[in-house]
Amino acid sequence: GVLMLAAMIGLMLSGIMMSRYVFSFLSIEGSISFARTLHMLASYWGFLLMSVHLGMHWNMMVGMAGKAMKKDSKNHKKLIWVARGIAAVVACYGIYAFWKRRIPEYLFLISHFVFFDFGENLIWFLLDYIAIMGLFVFIIYYTCSAIEKK
Repeated sequence: GVLMLAAMIGLMLSGIMMSRYVFSFLSIEGSISFARTLHMLASYWGFLLMSVHLGMHWNMMVGMAGKAMKKDSKNHKKLIWVARGIAAVVACYGIYAFWKRRIPEYLFLISHFVFFDFGENLIWFLLDYIAIMGLFVFIIYYTCSAIEKK
């Protein structure tokens, strides 16, 4: 929680520092390159931490889905395995997208600039990031589930 709050505060402060027009009345001085670096770090860490947070509470989503399905139906166990299979496929693709999108480079400031391909289809871009989020939800959900069973 504290780390996610720090990421959000970093996003707000860096956004204010970079917006010399909207917040000009505040007379905030600071390096634009520092603000951009902080914004990139806070963005990527915030995304990762929100994914972790979602994974920690994913059992609520699973519970709601379980209530929506009739447990006495003969397809109940099949549907559970289909959902797990889909989650595993999304997580596996998320691993690929995590490296393809060079996320570790941005998280650990190996690269100080985010490179976007503006010719890329927006749908594929969004699907990659959804898969990356799904990867961390998957990891955290199953880790928490394993810890709770002990």
